[in-house]
Amino acid sequence: MVGTTGDAGETRSGRGGAGGLPRRMAGRVLDMLLPPDCPACHQPVDRAGLLCPDCFRSMRFIADPCCARCGQPFAASAPGGAGRVCAPCLDAPPPWRSGRAALSYDEWSRPLILRLKYADRTDLAPLLARHMVRAGRDLLGEADLLVPVPLHRGRLFRRRYNQAGLLAGAIGRIAHLPVLPDALVRVRKTPALARLGAGARQEVLRGAIAVRPSRRERLVGRRIVLIDDVMTTGATLGACARAVLAAGAASADVLVAARAPDPARADANGWRASVG
Repeated sequence: MVGTTGDAGETRSGRGGAGGLPRRMAGRVLDMLLPPDCPACHQPVDRAGLLCPDCFRSMRFIADPCCARCGQPFAASAPGGAGRVCAPCLDAPPPWRSGRAALSYDEWSRPLILRLKYADRTDLAPLLARHMVRAGRDLLGEADLLVPVPLHRGRLFRRRYNQAGLLAGAIGRIAHLPVLPDALVRVRKTPALARLGAGARQEVLRGAIAVRPSRRERLVGRRIVLIDDVMTTGATLGACARAVLAAGAASADVLVAARAPDPARADANGWRASVG
């Protein structure tokens, strides 16, 4: 992760400086040797890390109207009411304060995220991060610290990187915010959550995520934005939010690359279907 790391493990993003020009020149040379292409369809593009016009138009970027708590897009503004909060979030409020997502998790965004997550396409993190910054600009404007959702050490060993950590680092560099990449730890291994509903996910994650003791003091009184790739039921982010709030954080918000609807409640409040 690019940046300087303080005594407490915080990574601070650089704001330019003497190293910026050589990096830009090196990037131009690389673009001449290996012409950049669209990460979604491999058509030529002007600059590395950009989507081609066709793929950009196909992406379903989430903007208002959407739920202010979970980021799920509404089909119209009326279901959210004046507070722009969906009925499920009113019935069972998540432990975080506000949540936003850059994209709907669908046939266009899913391949990008899965390549980042499983196929060593770490170059996709800055692309997704730019859209996350756009979607979460209000959250980031109030934030003190970015904290990624952790992987269990066994999964991290096999994958070699944490995609949420890469996203947090890229967002930190763009938004000039510090990142505490190891603030949270999975204290026990949990099974895959993809086929589980909200209740089962919450039960599986109960007590599975905790604040690393050596990082606890860095969270006290600070406004935290939790970073992850995809939110479905919000169970994992909820476990993270509870952990940082219990450690003394002033607040917790969530920002994700893509929002997938919880299948058990995807039709509530006129939510647009995001997955087939």
